[in-house]
Amino acid sequence: MPTDPLDDFILAAARALDLPLEPAWQPAVKANLAVTLKHAALVAEFELPDEAEPAPVFRA
Repeated sequence: MPTDPLDDFILAAARALDLPLEPAWQPAVKANLAVTLKHAALVAEFELPDEAEPAPVFRA
């Protein structure tokens, strides 16, 4: 049975960051990551016109 790539990614990231991840939290982490990736895809697919310029940087 193939594993879900998000599960593999979550486990690898937790290992790489040396973060303990209780198995009971895995579904919640996966759900939040899935929502974040969907939002990122929406931002990534938004095309900007060639004449678009970066926003100015404001410092307080």
